[in-house]
Amino acid sequence: MRPALLAVLVSACAALGSPAQAPAPQNPSPMSDTTRPHPRVAEESPRGQRAAIGAGTLFIREGLRPRDRLALIIHFHGAPWLVERHVAAARLDAALVTFQLGSGSGVYGKAFADASEFGVLLEEARTVAAGLLGRRVSWDPIVLTSFSAGYGAVRAILRVPDHFARVAAVILADSLHAGYQGDAGAPRSRDLEIAAQDLDVFLRLASEAAAGRKRLIVTHSEVFPGTYASTTETADALLRSAGVARRARLAEGPLGMQQLSDSGRGGLHVLGFAGNSAPDHMDHLYALGDWLRRLDVLR
Repeated sequence: MRPALLAVLVSACAALGSPAQAPAPQNPSPMSDTTRPHPRVAEESPRGQRAAIGAGTLFIREGLRPRDRLALIIHFHGAPWLVERHVAAARLDAALVTFQLGSGSGVYGKAFADASEFGVLLEEARTVAAGLLGRRVSWDPIVLTSFSAGYGAVRAILRVPDHFARVAAVILADSLHAGYQGDAGAPRSRDLEIAAQDLDVFLRLASEAAAGRKRLIVTHSEVFPGTYASTTETADALLRSAGVARRARLAEGPLGMQQLSDSGRGGLHVLGFAGNSAPDHMDHLYALGDWLRRLDVLR
């Protein structure tokens, strides 16, 4: 081997094996994808009745049969018209309240930081729905759904014991993040630990769901934010806390999404999908109707 080439190889091997040469920090996931189509529907508000509920919007789909007990779905983050479309297309016997409050989980957490806010929301929704439907109504079951940053509201609500008891089911559509223990910006030679306090109530919910006392559907992509825990990492944490192993499953999901895993027990279901781009993330909102149809409490 020529001396010059040998010197280059020795230098490269020494760099790879040296503890001083830590890997560079990983950048966030890309904003575009050309691997597969990401079908989208044109914006169109489904027929029904709407009314303002605080910072949210109550939607009663056309054809919903008035009755004393109705399911109530409360969704956080994402275009209201799209979530309304999911509920209308599935012809769910449920009223819907949507919240689109802005960017970041902090905005949603702050909106429900007051422990009484959720109870006020339920009562206002009940009163307004009674006026639209022409009869009194009570909410049973109550289902919380979120996309992306919307989990901040779900966490704030569930941290109140009375609210936790009232909520029957939760869907987190690529929607659970947490902070790291340690410096997220530093070079890494191993995975960082997740800040347990950010997941506290979700860990409890996962255990309750695995035992069959609640329903929890978690979907996640492979998007890597870089500075905080990904939805893949938080899903792993939920499964570990509930004592449920990951189960690989290669299948086609809604919108042509590529499913990689299907794990769960009892009322806990964690569905993992390929894709680390922004369109892969948005697919989970466009597929929310599929996740809603899986909830047996809405059948």
